[in-house]
Amino acid sequence: MAEISIATDFSRFPGGRYRKLGKHSGEEFREDVLSPALKKNEEVFVILDGTVGYGSSFLEEAFGGLVRIGFSLDELKGKLKPVAQSPEYQTYVQEIWQYIEDASQRKSIA
Repeated sequence: MAEISIATDFSRFPGGRYRKLGKHSGEEFREDVLSPALKKNEEVFVILDGTVGYGSSFLEEAFGGLVRIGFSLDELKGKLKPVAQSPEYQTYVQEIWQYIEDASQRKSIA
């Protein structure tokens, strides 16, 4: 089991979609933090609280991007545990799963 707090282990200020657009991108989080943790651990708890918020591009790239790099929906349902302790972050948990499911559907159509 691993626990990642985006605010303390990555950045309190998550950025945009791609590295080329600036610091703390969804791509950077996925490639440098999240994907390696998922490959090494049975479960990965991702604590969403403590940031200034999340843009949809960050969340889609970080989490939906996992499907595009080879993680299956079933694998992610078993391993990935997004956690929001504060009510204001709860909506992000739902968004994350929606991005993962959307990416999975697009991949199965392609």
